Amino acid sequence: MPGLYPVTFGEIELLRDLDRQDGWVLSKDGVPQSYVDLQDPTFLEFEYVRLMADVIDLVEEGPLSCLHVGGGACTIPRYVAATRPGSRHIVIEPDGLLVNLVREQLNLRSIPRLKVIVDGGREGTAKIWDASADLVVLDAFSGATMPVELATAEYMGDLARVLRPSGTLLINLADGKGLAFARRLLATVTGTFGHVALMAEPGVMRGRRFGNLIVAASRTGLPLDLLSRRAAGGLTQARCVHGEALSNFIAGAAPINDGDPV
Repeated sequence: MPGLYPVTFGEIELLRDLDRQDGWVLSKDGVPQSYVDLQDPTFLEFEYVRLMADVIDLVEEGPLSCLHVGGGACTIPRYVAATRPGSRHIVIEPDGLLVNLVREQLNLRSIPRLKVIVDGGREGTAKIWDASADLVVLDAFSGATMPVELATAEYMGDLARVLRPSGTLLINLADGKGLAFARRLLATVTGTFGHVALMAEPGVMRGRRFGNLIVAASRTGLPLDLLSRRAAGGLTQARCVHGEALSNFIAGAAPINDGDPV
């Protein structure tokens, strides 16, 4: 049912999409956090989620073993379950009441082979076995910003530990004018992963407006040409920055370490 619901960390609003019978928006403090279509999990409303799906679609074929840090309404686990049957999912979400709400109101049980760990991102990740994930999706927000403790070199090292050698890391972050945080996060990610790409809508990439940016990273390689074509050819006509252009984007920004002011 639409309405306001108390959760562990505040209050969540569920809103029905008037244009799609089974579409729902999960919002917190006026910031949309997730969109799901309960009958068609491959329908992705938000531009940045479509960019994440583009990366996932290009990962080697077959079922995936996935770790999702940040749950929300579990849009990406639903998408992967629909497009890659047999995939396994571990979702780390610190808000237990939110998990219960999504389970009761948004049919979380419909996602096969999904396990939820109610814990903080770093604490939950520490419980995951080494080299157990083909895909790690870091999509955790406090309001409109990514928690700094999930953006540090130390945490990137732990995510690398969880990933299989050929695995892919996806990060959703948000930033605005100047993109200072995005540059520091990219400096951090490139310190751990040898192959990195950044994707965003052109206005966001230029720092003209606040919005979401997607980082894809791997230790063995990324399908950069295909990613660039998909990003440019989608509804968002996003840019994909990598190689020398990404080095220029980072432009000497300092990596983030535990305890650093950001």
